[in-house]
Amino acid sequence: MNDPLSEVIALLNPRAVFSKGISGAGRWAVRYSDFGQPSFCAVISGSCRLAVEGEEAIALEAGDFVLMPATPGFTLSSFEPAAPVHIDPKLAPAPEGEIRHGTRDGPPDVRLLGGYFVFDSPDAALLVSLLPTLVHVRGVDRLSVLVRLVGEESSEERSGRELVLTRLVEVLLVEALRSSSGEDAPPGLLRGLADARLALALRQLHADPARPWTMAQLAQQAALSRSAFFDRFTRAVGLPPMEYLLAWRMALAKNLLEHHDLSIAEVAQRVGYGSASTFSTAFSRHVGLPPGRYARRA
Repeated sequence: MNDPLSEVIALLNPRAVFSKGISGAGRWAVRYSDFGQPSFCAVISGSCRLAVEGEEAIALEAGDFVLMPATPGFTLSSFEPAAPVHIDPKLAPAPEGEIRHGTRDGPPDVRLLGGYFVFDSPDAALLVSLLPTLVHVRGVDRLSVLVRLVGEESSEERSGRELVLTRLVEVLLVEALRSSSGEDAPPGLLRGLADARLALALRQLHADPARPWTMAQLAQQAALSRSAFFDRFTRAVGLPPMEYLLAWRMALAKNLLEHHDLSIAEVAQRVGYGSASTFSTAFSRHVGLPPGRYARRA
């Protein structure tokens, strides 16, 4: 049976990794503007404070891992108050070597390895909306190892570098997200998969998206009444079941049109439409372009 989380990450198509060492000492603070791209950070030693827009501030300790799939504005600082230095990551040039905040001389109070990458997917906004704004994982050694490997690979020009980085980031994302999943997660795919009843329906839906699913059939998979399933799914995932199915079918259709030499009729069949015309109407309404024109533009 298909794994919905792995499928979402595969469709996001993460690539183009950049990583850097970061350290801080004394009294310091840096305020980053909204970036929009996914970023990550592992604390190598020491501790500091992270305040992300819309989230409660947290203390980061050695062994912690942080992932922000869309990286809103945030402040990274020492625990002593300091006037933040403002940085716009979209405009600032990529730094060379380690970034140092606060006191320049002497040993650092905290050392981190941070970085970012891109999601090369036309549905990145939709898929990222199914993930938490902030993922904070503590005490998972595998994540620190993966971040170290990403750092080593991204700093060297070795053959196969891009392929290795892509696979490392895919594993990093899966490991981080499954380490943070639970019923206390914000609405999205992780919270839906943490609900044993909803997970049954989600896995069946992803295993056979072309099936002409009805609300009653999906509710039956979850062993719930239609009304209970609708309410529980909508609260957990953040989308009503049939809207989620439509969005997933359209994401699959975009991927097929971009990366596979298939006719409109073949794509329609693979994503659950009985005719090319019915699919074209639904695709045009959802995407804003007919599938043929979308494929040519892609």
